[in-house]
Order: sequence, then structure tokens, then C-alpha cells
Amino acid sequence: MNIRRNIARPAALAAAMSIAAAALFPSTVRADESSSNWQWDGTIYMWMPEITGSANLPGGNTTNLDFKFHTLLDHLEAAAMGSLAVQKGEWGGFTDLIFMNLGAAKTSVRGGTIDGVAVPVGVTLNTNVGLKAWIWTLAASYRLKADPDSTLDLFGGTRLLELKPKLEYSFSADVGPFTGPGRSGKRSVTGDNWDAIVGLKGRAGFGEEHKWFVPYYLDVGTGDSQLTWQASVGIGYQFGWGDFFAKWRYLDYNIKSGNKLNDLTINGPLLGATWHW
Repeated sequence: MNIRRNIARPAALAAAMSIAAAALFPSTVRADESSSNWQWDGTIYMWMPEITGSANLPGGNTTNLDFKFHTLLDHLEAAAMGSLAVQKGEWGGFTDLIFMNLGAAKTSVRGGTIDGVAVPVGVTLNTNVGLKAWIWTLAASYRLKADPDSTLDLFGGTRLLELKPKLEYSFSADVGPFTGPGRSGKRSVTGDNWDAIVGLKGRAGFGEEHKWFVPYYLDVGTGDSQLTWQASVGIGYQFGWGDFFAKWRYLDYNIKSGNKLNDLTINGPLLGATWHW
């Protein structure tokens, strides 16, 4: 692995985003007409992603995470997702929080290892993999463009990823040093990553009355991760009370070796609503 190139990539992407923003909007940087007022946005949403990755558990075990978005509701035990944003003139900030508690995804295989002990031929290893996940973003923003139908913000902040995967296993027969029929056990670990992020976000209105809009978001960062990035784009409609929107959201982590967590991808559709006050 070319470590120098991977470390330089987040800085290059961040610089490219800043240069692109300055080039696209050289003369539109101005405060919103209501710059003297505090403006708040509260959003609730439901993200139904596919989750793939792996984690290193005690005993030398590695568990694979593989939750498909079309079966996520079968495993979902609890979830909370939302964001809060504030704007006053050119300056603002936002926070976004995701919590998911996913029940066991069951697999049965012949072979594999538990605590470094190979499962003999003819013995089936039954595993259940569950996952608790927290993803929290906090950032300050500067408004580069503020028109009645569109906005563009440059932001910087931090993102926390905290995962607690749990592996439960059982055998169809006795296995070597494992004694007793139906021998079973469980392993779990909690890993967290803090990363600094920088990015662009905004919306572009269209249509006769500019009721329709395209929301977009892009960030890139590094820290405990070798590289993390997130992007989303979609379509929304503005009502008198607020907005309703649909997006596709992609979050990716390239995590440094030796961590409790390995590479992770969270990717899928999202529906949400925003209230303005």
C-alpha cells in the first residue's frame, strides 16, 4: 500500500472542492437577505443502506458484516436518524446523528475457524452476526452562494464512527478442544474512529416556481481512518411547512491496519423531511 499517496488523497480532494467552489461562484458570495435572523432546519430521515465490511474480534476472529438494504428491515431492532442545522448570515453549522441496532444475520458454513481453531470437515459452523452503529457528524459552515432557489456551503468539522459488532456461534458437533454437544459462544468488540472532514453541501432549485430542488452533499476526511468520504444526491419538493426529499447516500471508510475495525461501506436509499423555522 502506498501510504503517502493515500494520506495525500484527502487533502487533494479537499483542495479541489474549494478551488471548484471559488471558480464556479466568484461573484455570488453574499449573505442571505434575512442575514440578521437565526434560521433553523430540523430533519428526520430513514436510511436503508447495504452495510459491508469486517471487524477484528477477540481470540483472533474476524467477522464479516453483510447486511443487504432490501433485507435490512428484517434485522432492524431500533434506529434513530436526524440532523439539525442553523444559519445566521454567511455562517452556520449542522450536526447529523445515525443510530442503528441490527439483529443477527444468520449463516451456516462448513469450515472456518473460531479462536484460531479450524472447524473440521463435516462439522457445520452456525454464526449470527449483529451490529450496533453510531455515526455522528458535527461541522461549521460558510455560505458561498445564497439565492432564493439555491445555496452552496463550504464546511469543516469532525465525524465519529462507533461500531459494536457481535458474533454468536455454535457447532453441529464437538470440535477438537471444544467439548460438549452444541458448543456455542459469542465474541464482541467496540471500535471507534474520529476523523476530520471538509466538504460542500447545498441545493439547486428548478421548475417554474422553484418548488423542486436537488440536494447534494460531499465530504472527505482522514484521522483515525486512512480515508473516509461521503456523498449524497437526490430530489426534493418544497412545501409551506418544509421539504420532503429522497436521496442516495454513500459512506465509505478505508481504515488503517491494526484497528479493531476494517474497511466499511454503507450505501443505499434515504427518505426524509425537513422543517424550517
